[in-house]
Amino acid sequence: MIIAAIVRNKQNIIYGLALALLLLLLNWLEWHFVIINHAFEIYAGAIALIFTALGIWLAIKLVKPKVNTVVIEKPVIAVTGFILNGAELNRRRISSRELEVLQLMATGLSNQEIAERLFVSLNTIKTHTSNLFLKLEAGRRTQAIEKAKRLNLIP
Repeated sequence: MIIAAIVRNKQNIIYGLALALLLLLLNWLEWHFVIINHAFEIYAGAIALIFTALGIWLAIKLVKPKVNTVVIEKPVIAVTGFILNGAELNRRRISSRELEVLQLMATGLSNQEIAERLFVSLNTIKTHTSNLFLKLEAGRRTQAIEKAKRLNLIP
């Protein structure tokens, strides 16, 4: 059925294909002349597009913050029976007031909140924390708290 339709309209199909090829040739020639007549503008535009894309890519790379988040998972150990390590407390010469400040630091209180809770000045708390850092050989609060927990100074 389809073959019969093609055979019947053979002349029309050939004529249509010839027109399509002629239009394709004319379009190609038109583009060919456009490219020849405007070659410099086309190349300059292409180079401009490439450098624009390169500039956008570079700006995105330079502006993006280079922050690497590292997640450290530690097992949570349930504290059932805490026993204060008195020998380590005496060896490091940590006073009872410093131990109290260390316990409050471990609960997450700021220096100002600790000072208000203990009814002392902020400078006194800063002195106690700096003494604790020296005695526990720590550089910051989190290190001091972690070391105190490992030494069984705080629960």
